[in-house]
This record gives sequence, structure tokens and C-alpha cells, in this order.
Amino acid sequence: MKFSVDSLRNWPHKKITLLGMSGVGKTWLSSMLRRHDWFHYSADFRIGKRYLDEPILDLVKQEAMQVPLLRDLLRRDWIDIKNNIKVDDLGPVLSFVGKLGDPARGGMLLEEFSRRQAMYREAEIAAMRDVPAFVKKAQDTYGYEHFVNDVGGSLCELEEPEVIDLLVRHTIILYIQVTTSEEEAELIRRAQADPKPLYFRPKFLAEYLPRFEAETGKRVDSVDPDDFTRWIFPHLFHSRIPRYEAIAGPHGYTVTSAEVAGLRDEQDFMALLEAAIARN
Repeated sequence: MKFSVDSLRNWPHKKITLLGMSGVGKTWLSSMLRRHDWFHYSADFRIGKRYLDEPILDLVKQEAMQVPLLRDLLRRDWIDIKNNIKVDDLGPVLSFVGKLGDPARGGMLLEEFSRRQAMYREAEIAAMRDVPAFVKKAQDTYGYEHFVNDVGGSLCELEEPEVIDLLVRHTIILYIQVTTSEEEAELIRRAQADPKPLYFRPKFLAEYLPRFEAETGKRVDSVDPDDFTRWIFPHLFHSRIPRYEAIAGPHGYTVTSAEVAGLRDEQDFMALLEAAIARN
């Protein structure tokens, strides 16, 4: 959706999709807006609760079946296992996605890793297709005035134009951009200090796996998965920037991560959104 400042002010039920790398403040901003009568739609929460719930539980049960006591309890239906994902704690989804590396050190071999990556991609696409229904549910069922769509950093990697078209029809795309080398270095530093599972486009992974092995002289299935994740993150970061810009340029608006970090409340956010529209 495209707006003037006046048409935004007159829009009774605001609907925003936040776009950008993990770590730029999307979830923090969404949580802040929730305190001001905004419905917070977390894509990864929806993925974990709806589209990957059974695969996550199957994975946990496979591990539990290796323990004789738990195996007996599960086979007799004497215990149950629940996916207790939270909006601010997406651990079950991250554990399912996992990391590429030595299985003895908590990693996954490429075949299994690629299988789960494909499942995550399909789940993320499905979660985005649910946005219009949740916009309606947020208003009609829960009585929220406004809606914020907190998407994963991998939205730009899906290569599914229909998903972007749907979000553009139903929401304002707001891209949170990292603009300074200092901010970029800090985001990369934080990601490398605490490596998280990541989604990679198959073509991207196919390009960078041989680079990693050539540069390190090691096969990826022999290394600590955190080491591979640390190595690849800066490459992933820089590859995503033009993809975000290709979405935000024709379809949305751009603000900086520094501007978002300075927000205190909904009034500040609306002022920033109006400034972004005016700049555009």
C-alpha cells in the first residue's frame, strides 16, 4: 500500500509489515506497539504453533525414544510432549531449523539440513498467506485497532512474488535499514557472539558452501556448527540488503535502525512513519 501523510492519518485501522534483518528491532517495535492496542502477528510464532508444530514434536519424540524410560512412557501414552513456543522465545522453531555442521557437535548433515530448510520455507510462505485472515481476526475477534506483521529476516529469501504482492495489498511495508558501518558491525558482532539457526536460499548455500570449505580447508560436516554459522553470517547479511531494497523501493517505505531505536511510544512511531512517507 502507498499513502500520503494525510491518507495515513485518516486510515482507521493501520496495518504494517516490518521488514529487515533479525536484530534491527522488528520484534522490539512490535512488542512496544502491542502495548498501544496493536495486534502483534509474529510470523515465526505462527510457523511454530501451526505449520511446524508436528515436525517439532516428532523431532523431540525421536530424541526421547532413545531414553528407555521415556520410550516406554511414550509408547504407552502415559506422557505427552507439548510445543511451548512463545512470541518472545522462538526456541522450538530455531531448534528445528538447526545448524549445518558436525552431528557429534550438535550440527546436521546437508541432506537433513536442506530438508528442514525446505519445510521452514513452506511454513513461512503459509504464515504470510494467513496475514489477511489474522488482520480480520485481530479486529473482529480480539478488538484490536491496528495490526503489525513481525516477519522473519528471511522473508526476502523466499523467492515467492505472490507473498510480497499479498503483503503489499493488505499492509504498509516498512523496511528497517542498517545505514552505518558501525551499526552493521555491531549487528554482525551480536549475531556471531550468539549464533542462531538461519534460513538460506538453496542457491546461496550452494554458492557459499564450497567457498567455506576452500577457505578453511575443512568439510562443513566436520566443523562446529557455530563456526560455520559465524563464518557465513556476514555473507548472508550483505546478500540480503539488495533483496530488502528491491521490496521496499517500489512497494514500501524505509526507516533506519537508529531511528527505530529512538522510539518511545506509538506517537513516536507514527511520527516516524509519516516522516518516511514524506521522504518517499
